[in-house]
Amino acid sequence: MIRARIAEVADPNERRRALRLPVEIDAQMRELGATGAEARILNISETGFMAESEARFEVGARVWLMLPGRQRANAVVKWTAGDKLGAEFAEANAIDDLLP
Repeated sequence: MIRARIAEVADPNERRRALRLPVEIDAQMRELGATGAEARILNISETGFMAESEARFEVGARVWLMLPGRQRANAVVKWTAGDKLGAEFAEANAIDDLLP
């Protein structure tokens, strides 16, 4: 007999692979091959981020995230809602490497 236990999650809609840290970081984002746009990062983790921007990005777009004083990070837009978007980094990043 196989026994298993499903871990409880405080909010079942919040099943994430990595802890998201709330932040407010002014940054630049650009789709590969396009010009940059202003963005404000609202939360960030080792595997992705949520941002708000007046620029429009399509789900599936490959983007560069340029954080002040840090190297750029490649990501794929996973969702959009109005002026907000969520993206997953192509490669996981240490939080210390992302934060200014």
